[in-house]
Amino acid sequence: MKILKGIEAIKKRYKNVILTIGNFDGVHIGHQKILNRIVSRAKEVNGTAAAITFEPHPTKVLYPERGVKILTPIEEKARLMRHFGVDVLFLINFNKDFASIPPDDFIKDVLVEKIGVMEVTVGHNYAFGKGKKGTTALLRRRGRKYGFSVKVVRNARIHGDVVSSSRIRSLLLRGRVCEASMFLGRPYMITGTVIKGAGRGSKLLKTPTANITTPNELVPKEGVYAVKVGLGRRILEGVANIGKNPTFEGSEMSYEVHIFNFSEDIMGKTLRVFFIDRIRDEKTFPDARALHEQINEDIKRAKELLKKKHPKLI
Repeated sequence: MKILKGIEAIKKRYKNVILTIGNFDGVHIGHQKILNRIVSRAKEVNGTAAAITFEPHPTKVLYPERGVKILTPIEEKARLMRHFGVDVLFLINFNKDFASIPPDDFIKDVLVEKIGVMEVTVGHNYAFGKGKKGTTALLRRRGRKYGFSVKVVRNARIHGDVVSSSRIRSLLLRGRVCEASMFLGRPYMITGTVIKGAGRGSKLLKTPTANITTPNELVPKEGVYAVKVGLGRRILEGVANIGKNPTFEGSEMSYEVHIFNFSEDIMGKTLRVFFIDRIRDEKTFPDARALHEQINEDIKRAKELLKKKHPKLI
């Protein structure tokens, strides 16, 4: 997949561009529905499946007070786009100047003159341009004027609920990772670099853990989870704890993963942590022995859950 950063980086026309536009935060099953369509259409016309997305997320620029937490950092979003078959990703720097571009100018200057789009596919509630005055109806009218077609895809639904990035954020912040995975079409995943921790896992609790620091803005609710762990090409199993270690009067958030039957030195390595199911809330225990006993129960429960659940990892 080719990634072009900024409108100015678009130097050439691609053949028969089948384009979609959006934030695609999470690249959930609603987004996948659109991506699958543009990839299929591009194959039909021997063309190019392309997507426009934005960095940073427009809400962060226009409404910073909302404190929105992003599901997929841009590197992860690009990886998922590639996985679903996108040929070219146009990555546009979203700032207040870009937000002030009138819809007609965006269509003419970017879609028509820069990209030379053949077909545009968007979600039915898509809005764009200054004041979000650009609508799907406007796109269709300008498509007739400039010679491109427009397809509008209905929202995906799970048990009658509309799939949306905001709904997924809400589920994860409540620890409901199983429901979130249904909306995502895969388990929620964070990446992390293994760092030095307090050392209590091996010495005091006899359960070695990998402490990680993560670039992900959104991490599921504090608690204990059954997880799968990607280390290079290997997929391992384990249990993760998100929290402040209240038993030891901790005050800072930590992310720890115990990988089953594993003793390698992975300091500095990158892990991908897939949240398969939630086991319990974080608790304060009277002493280290009580915590150790609970950890053994958590490991037992995690192994039971991981035997039953085999979601597709992406």
